[in-house]
Amino acid sequence: MEGLGRVFNVVPIAAGAGLSLKNASAVTFVCTGNDTFTITCASSFGGSYATPGNIITKTYTSSATNGTAAWATATQAASNAVVISSGSVAFHVPAGALPDGKDYIKVSAGGSGLVMAIFHDLTVQRHPANLAVLGV
Repeated sequence: MEGLGRVFNVVPIAAGAGLSLKNASAVTFVCTGNDTFTITCASSFGGSYATPGNIITKTYTSSATNGTAAWATATQAASNAVVISSGSVAFHVPAGALPDGKDYIKVSAGGSGLVMAIFHDLTVQRHPANLAVLGV
């Protein structure tokens, strides 16, 4: 069986999109651009999104966006935002880090940064065509 649906689900253009974490144990956001990326969460897709608290302390950065540079571990003061000046940054958000009842997560770019969401540790494996829609 292929990775999509068995190990992960992905939203390639995820900036500012409310996405459900109901069917995954975690999500990793991969972001590019000179920007600030801010995490918010809500109890429903159309709900009021607010900070989940300062849940990000470890990130991975790369000076390239095309795979020509290795990832490096970076730490930051606990925050709900990640800032990069160039290259790429990846950060992991486990579902358990969100407040109780908050099943929807959103990463917004402060400017024109790009965000990809990779949902992993799926709670149910499915054929890709049968994966739950994440943005509803």
